Amino acid sequence: MTSIRQRFAGEGFRHYIDSMKYAFYPMRRPLDGFWDLVHEKRGSLAAANTIVVLFILVQILFLTQTAFLYININMEAFSSVFVVIVNVVPMVLFAVANWCLTTLFDGKGRITDIYMGYAYAMVPQILIRVILIPLSHILTYDELMIAYMLFNIGEIWHYILILCAVKQIHDYSFGKAVITTLLSLFAMGIMVFIFLMFFAVVSDGIAYFYSLGQEIMFRIRRG
Repeated sequence: MTSIRQRFAGEGFRHYIDSMKYAFYPMRRPLDGFWDLVHEKRGSLAAANTIVVLFILVQILFLTQTAFLYININMEAFSSVFVVIVNVVPMVLFAVANWCLTTLFDGKGRITDIYMGYAYAMVPQILIRVILIPLSHILTYDELMIAYMLFNIGEIWHYILILCAVKQIHDYSFGKAVITTLLSLFAMGIMVFIFLMFFAVVSDGIAYFYSLGQEIMFRIRRG
């Protein structure tokens, strides 16, 4: 039993290492890369989670260690938790929204596949930020356009990879991938709006019952 457990643990660890090494392939050959990522099981949720964690760590370093000429934030108001929320919530919302929509349009991907595709599409952002952190301390003010250009390249690269991931995961044409991606973004907005409305109603309800309880306790004490 022990040997079997060790064998499976070893295979799982090797697959994790291979899926981490594979993270650089979709950014170079996105169509083949994202197809094999899901349909050939070249990726893994463990590797996707690792990429997300790496992105968050690099993003925190990017916001705090980049030269102030390039990016200047108020460190007293900075919150790592906020960085996690801002980056993880949109990814989860996109995975849910895209999965809900693509089930209506004959999509072949699962919600975990969409999540993995989104995570693997973050690799260029990680690499660009790692380059920009030391580079921002070398460039002069007149040369900062180079840093801005690199940053924009990383962002555009990321969005193109997401589009390719949607296309290959669901086996869509480019036109259908663009439409479902845009609809997913629209659905994300609706989901956020519904959540904010629900949060506002709950907050108002809690405030009403709290004030009602305070009024009752006040009248009891007076009585």
